[in-house]
Amino acid sequence: MGQRGGNDNSTELVYGLHVLREILRSRRRPVSRVYVLRRHHQFREIVQLARTQGIPVYVEPSERLDRMVPNGRHQGVVGVVAHKDTVNEDDLLEAALREPRPAWLVALDGIEDPQNLGAILRTGEAAGVHGVCIPDRRSVGLTATVAKASAGALEYLPIARSSNIGKFVLKCEAAGITSIALDPAASTLYTQIDFRGPIVLVFGREGTGIRPGVLSKCTERARIPLFGKVASLNVSVAVAVVLYEVVRQRGEAR
Repeated sequence: MGQRGGNDNSTELVYGLHVLREILRSRRRPVSRVYVLRRHHQFREIVQLARTQGIPVYVEPSERLDRMVPNGRHQGVVGVVAHKDTVNEDDLLEAALREPRPAWLVALDGIEDPQNLGAILRTGEAAGVHGVCIPDRRSVGLTATVAKASAGALEYLPIARSSNIGKFVLKCEAAGITSIALDPAASTLYTQIDFRGPIVLVFGREGTGIRPGVLSKCTERARIPLFGKVASLNVSVAVAVVLYEVVRQRGEAR
């Protein structure tokens, strides 16, 4: 179906039906070539999208795809794709303020599990978040695993990398955006917070939560009530719970 080419440092292997389809649909990242397991109806849309854009498509045996993706969870499709670009944190902030709805950002203080980050991005994009800010150190990057876990949401959600999440929170505050931290020690329940104005929601890493230096810069703190024996929720689940409370409140406001 086309000539093979070599890899370079500006590309990565992305795999999975949903994510590769959204990359091709969005046309936001150049795709060098696509590998499929076989000519089968489940790959038809991906093949058609690639051909329409002049992207070479190759049919490969499963052993070849397994070697390309060591964990084997490629779902029969692999693409050679340009790395996901991040945006400047100031540009992210300014773009959120230009939105017709009140600005809504998420700041993640060091998520380390790519599955968690991907799930958070998927929920954030579905809920209507304007953008996400992540640290440029001590945090998982925008890897192929994150892309797959996001089910394509990574292609549509603006993401900034910041050298200091605490300073980003202060920038938001200076721009009139209220910072709200999810803190299990907070006295206020998340349902008691007014999310209808401009907000940045701050969530911490798995296990340790938000670092004290970042937490001290947040204007408000809220917690999710827990009634069982387990002391905490998975961070991606906690993010989803709070984001959809924002959706509920803003939906009622409309």
